[in-house]
Amino acid sequence: MDPFVRVAAVAAPIDLGNVDTDRIIPARFLRRPRESGYGPLLFHDVRFAADGSERPEFVLNRPGYRGARILVTAENFGCGSSREMAVWALMDYGIRVVMGPSFGDIFFENCFKNGALAIVLPGDVAAGLRRALAERPGAALTVDLESQTITGPDGGLIRFEVDPFRKRGLLTGQDEVALTLEHLPAIEAFETRRRAEMPWLG
Repeated sequence: MDPFVRVAAVAAPIDLGNVDTDRIIPARFLRRPRESGYGPLLFHDVRFAADGSERPEFVLNRPGYRGARILVTAENFGCGSSREMAVWALMDYGIRVVMGPSFGDIFFENCFKNGALAIVLPGDVAAGLRRALAERPGAALTVDLESQTITGPDGGLIRFEVDPFRKRGLLTGQDEVALTLEHLPAIEAFETRRRAEMPWLG
């Protein structure tokens, strides 16, 4: 996956709470292969009308928020069923960061496994960012993973926490398997020693 160090981009506010993964990517699209591209299907049923035309009221269809790479969400974003395709759809659309007061647990894990940064913020901080973005469509945020900071539209700095293991994986563009394989010489040495010391284990 592509390393994540810093993203400075337009951010879009998602004010609705409890946005589940079926809203992010409807179930009927889940059999598509990853390489077919999930970006056009992101938020499909709220982004498009039945005839395929855009719904002008949906945030990502508004001129100021087109091309957003950051979402600032309300509580419990990505709840519901455990579909990795929800993160695929976000990433294929171009969104690399989601931040909000809380996330569905599996969605949160899937973000890091696929190279997206999910940031948990205090509820009042997330609400303040959403208000600022609503007042200034097209405003940008800067997310710096190394310093663990968000620069808001007004230039204010917000610090965030991230698990060190997940941070390292994003910074280096490595998933959990790749990070584990960095220790392969030590693993192989242990296995060799174990076979010599305890041959009865096979």
